[in-house]
Amino acid sequence: MKTFCGRANPTTGSMEWLEEGEDYDYHQEIARSRYADMLHDKDRNVKYYQGIRAAVSRVKERGEKAIVLDIGTGTGLLSMMAASAGADFCYAIEVFKPMANAAVKIVEKNGFSDKIKVINKHSTEVTVGPDGDMECRANILVTELFDTELIGEGALPTYEHAHKYLVQEGCEAVPHRATVYVQLVESKRMWSWKKLLPVHIEAEDGEKILVPPSEMENCPGVPSVCDIQLNQMPSSDFSTLSDVVTMFSVDFSKPVQSASTYYRVQLEPVKSGKAQIVLSWWDIDMDPLGMINCTMAPYWVKSTSALQWRDHWMQCVYFLPREEPVLQGEKLYLTACRDEYSVWYNLQKAREGENKADEEEHKADVPVESPVCRCRAHLLWNRPRFGELNDQNRTHQYIKALRKVLKTDSVCLCISDGSLLPVLAHYLGAKQVQCMHPSRIDLYHPHELWQAFLKANHLEDNIKIIEARPELLKPSHLEDKKISVLVGEPFFTTSLLPWHNLYFWYARTAVSTHLASNVTVLPQSASLHMMIVEFQDLWRIRSPCGICEGFDVRTMDDMIKDSLNFRESKEAEPHPLWEYPCKSLSDPQEVLTFDFTKAVPQHCLSTEGSVKLLRKGKSHGAVLWMEYHLAADISVSTGLMQMSNEKGNCEWNPHCKQAVYFFSSVIESEILSDPTAVTYTINFDTKTGEIAMDFKL
Repeated sequence: MKTFCGRANPTTGSMEWLEEGEDYDYHQEIARSRYADMLHDKDRNVKYYQGIRAAVSRVKERGEKAIVLDIGTGTGLLSMMAASAGADFCYAIEVFKPMANAAVKIVEKNGFSDKIKVINKHSTEVTVGPDGDMECRANILVTELFDTELIGEGALPTYEHAHKYLVQEGCEAVPHRATVYVQLVESKRMWSWKKLLPVHIEAEDGEKILVPPSEMENCPGVPSVCDIQLNQMPSSDFSTLSDVVTMFSVDFSKPVQSASTYYRVQLEPVKSGKAQIVLSWWDIDMDPLGMINCTMAPYWVKSTSALQWRDHWMQCVYFLPREEPVLQGEKLYLTACRDEYSVWYNLQKAREGENKADEEEHKADVPVESPVCRCRAHLLWNRPRFGELNDQNRTHQYIKALRKVLKTDSVCLCISDGSLLPVLAHYLGAKQVQCMHPSRIDLYHPHELWQAFLKANHLEDNIKIIEARPELLKPSHLEDKKISVLVGEPFFTTSLLPWHNLYFWYARTAVSTHLASNVTVLPQSASLHMMIVEFQDLWRIRSPCGICEGFDVRTMDDMIKDSLNFRESKEAEPHPLWEYPCKSLSDPQEVLTFDFTKAVPQHCLSTEGSVKLLRKGKSHGAVLWMEYHLAADISVSTGLMQMSNEKGNCEWNPHCKQAVYFFSSVIESEILSDPTAVTYTINFDTKTGEIAMDFKL
């Protein structure tokens, strides 16, 4: 069977479907999986083991046989825990075939083949009975089907089905229950991820304020959760307006309903402010008494010493439909609506002198439909992109650079997706401004969104949108004039890795014949930078586990390693490093430069060299990012913003993902105590727009 995979093509600025060999999907899935991260989650593993032991004991004390159903077994870890805790038999269900095959090997290697049966099916297809997959219903239900939002991986329908068809009434469940907590906050930083805020521009004729169109202003956005490592969000970036309250809980030992519903709590703000964001996380009790608890609570709720790093479960940021001014002590109702897979929130003020009957009336106001983006912006831009467009300091750098290059007779073309640059160029005095938004994602095209934006600011007659791709640009599009200033941020929605935005260079090459001989290109050039780092925690997602809670899971380690060797290990992967602290072991180094004043060359750009390690530490990998040189002395970085030299702590651009290349031999570099060097070769293939790299320690 052939697999088609979407990959960004940096030479065309679009997503393309490539046919891959039949192994590809499996390798991709394994290599990018979070299995290693889960196996390294000591807190989770210990608590599950304690909960399973206790559940098996309770069943045995009743004089029953302990029959376990483990849904989504993965490596088979939880089933092996149950078997070693004395369970009589375990049915381990795993739908992903390569994983089910690995579980069979791991179970065998650990000597549990007679106690554990691995079933390669979706749990809803499992049959019970003498000729079925399971001989009888189970009396202990063990699962780990949760994501950051708790229900996003379909936990509710899976539990609902299991209770109906696969487990006995009154069964034990590990975990026994999950509880979702919320806290109301005000945060300029997080709110800037939801919508476009007004932009202030000092133009030739006084201050101009750019406003978003009303449909964007009032748009509820998309229902997908914003999951982040809240433990990396400094307390100065938000202000808590309420105490932490319990929103709802689910008892997994009883039949579970997956049908859409809502929950409501009463809140009293502990201080006045603008309610914008609901922060949320959950915990699970592994036992009925809640003595064995595993929590995702962030640092300000729980003592830091107890924090367990994990990337498979984080915390959620939900955006309220609109900003609500709230007063300390006033009565509010927070409503959580959910369907089978997602949750969304609403805040309402209680009416004066409200009683129980009025409260019932309030329930009628609950919108049970999940939010749908009507303005198109949320379908085109992800949340970091909103943050980037709202970053006034960044906008100011572009204004400063444009001031240097624009003249009153400038004919300006902007090539970038959904950029503010055409408007800035117009307000800063360019004679003619046109723009192109080359990326197309599925059915969503930026043209209509941008048309609405121009209209909202009465600029539809001043800035022209060219609905053509750069290679199809005609003189008539430009009113037969030559382009004297070509600008780009550059930003394209299809870019995944930092260098994919070099599509600007390919677009610049495609429009060469339309450029004036003395054209100014902004940015004039770009450079690729690199640094060797030691991660505080991110290394775990690529680190072998070996023995986990006494069970040998090296088969899984080998499987991940083989998959990485299939392709991924020679590739960098995107990560937002503001969420993943690291310290630099080397100075940042410029490794390649790209000259936008000239066309893309036919030949590849290659470089090799070495980076000196200046600090002791574990070389987990290299971080790579782009810097764009807008004009003399004005640059913007998509990566490193600042570094403290003593400790090597890094501050990263919060709006961009940086590229991380994990070294395969971290272990070797740990032993080196004297400063040493890492040699590298980096090759930019101008035909494909991709960068290949290799490092040797």
